[in-house]
Amino acid sequence: MEGSKPRSFADEKKFIHRIDDCSYTIEPGFVPGMRVPGRFYVNSKLSDLMFGELEAHCQRDGVGGFLPAVKQIANVAGLPGIVKRSIGLPDVHSGYGFAIGNVAAFDMSDPEAVVSPGGVGFDINCGVRLVRTNLTVQDVRPVQEQLAQSLFDHIPVGVGSEGVIPATAKDLEEALEMGMDWSLREGYSWPEDKEHCEEYGRMLNADPSKVSKRAKKRGLPQLGTLGAGNHYIEIQYVDEIFDEKAAYKMGIAEKGQICVMIHSGSRGLGHQVATDALTQMERAMARDGILTNDRQLACARITSQEGQDYLDGMAAAANYAWVNRSSMTFLVRQAFAKQFSTTPDDLDMHVVYDVSHNIAKIEEHMVDGQRKQLLVHRKGSTRAFPPHHPLIPVDYQYTGQPVLIGGTMGTCSYVLTGTQKGMDETFGSTCHGAGRARSRNNSRTKLSYEDVLASLSDQNISIRVASPKLVMEEAPESYKDVTEVVNTCHAAGISKKCVKLKPLAVIKG
Repeated sequence: MEGSKPRSFADEKKFIHRIDDCSYTIEPGFVPGMRVPGRFYVNSKLSDLMFGELEAHCQRDGVGGFLPAVKQIANVAGLPGIVKRSIGLPDVHSGYGFAIGNVAAFDMSDPEAVVSPGGVGFDINCGVRLVRTNLTVQDVRPVQEQLAQSLFDHIPVGVGSEGVIPATAKDLEEALEMGMDWSLREGYSWPEDKEHCEEYGRMLNADPSKVSKRAKKRGLPQLGTLGAGNHYIEIQYVDEIFDEKAAYKMGIAEKGQICVMIHSGSRGLGHQVATDALTQMERAMARDGILTNDRQLACARITSQEGQDYLDGMAAAANYAWVNRSSMTFLVRQAFAKQFSTTPDDLDMHVVYDVSHNIAKIEEHMVDGQRKQLLVHRKGSTRAFPPHHPLIPVDYQYTGQPVLIGGTMGTCSYVLTGTQKGMDETFGSTCHGAGRARSRNNSRTKLSYEDVLASLSDQNISIRVASPKLVMEEAPESYKDVTEVVNTCHAAGISKKCVKLKPLAVIKG
């Protein structure tokens, strides 16, 4: 299925049809071998970026550069066992194999159906956790700099950072198997934290023996560390409440209330699990005669040994990421308690929710009027289950699952809630953030880190960074407008706006 004569941009566009103000369909034929259509969600302001990427690709005759996200969505639609459609959310942009912001589901009852590490990503269970407090902007503003420094001192950040949570090789094995249950046992987590976490912070199929020695070696020193790249901890305040009833259920009651957002993943361990699996799957594809449009879409049949080994290793890496966010939650609580000379409990520092961005999970969904078990790949996208779904906490049964959308450095973030329309159209999925508009290399060459830091200072936002020169990669100019991304999801009805948050302080690697 490799290669075909390049088409003009005008000819490519004939396969893409607008459904409504917020969505487009990609018809089979856009790339070879599509088994289902593609669909992507963009409003008028985001569509120019999507089509501009495709036009640039056509002008290069398809040679060099990144494969446009719209092509990646279509390539995924050609994978064996896919059902319904391949979906691109408003923050979609080019990634490895799958686009980042791509959702695809595969029929567990189809013996040909596949699992693809490219549909999960290298940072397995990269995700976001929101912790509320009973503090207000007035409480924090006078000590904002000290608090930012305290968080920076408490939490190891940066590329090679090592954790302060004492962990032996045996601890790591147990953490990989138990997830947040390990954090709870060791005293780093509150019992109620896991209630407000996807999968209750533990994937039960996790098998540490499917995680290589090299992955464990990378993961052991990094437990409880933030890392670099787009990972951050932000002290935020509530700027706007769109749905008072849902916000109240989350413990968010007023404008100016302080929350803390933690964005991190499985560090080097998850990256190694993905790398190891890709090597295994290339062999499985040759053995089983699986063909794809893009060699980055390496995959294996779900029922194969390689498929099962990857899912068990991925689950262990996901557990590691939950332990990591729990360890940092512990350190955040300590820093706040120390600054305000009280206890985390008295500051009401409860977890609102913890969502995963890069993960594959077995879920039940309706397909053509039938209830089916599907392996849902969400890469750079967030689960967004509707009210009354059995897998969301009792607190949120009437409002829908909280969805945490992290903005870019110095811009706003959002809390959304899941909807039934999202369940029907996108397998209960929505966006995960702003989505890149510039490559990291382009950002480094076009932006100055002094200007980025000065801009944050002008907005009275405290910043602590381990690697100032990496700041350009994460500057707001490098990303799409998160408000446009969220507005598209809201207008399309696949999730609903609840709360808008703005930063007071940013801690980055």
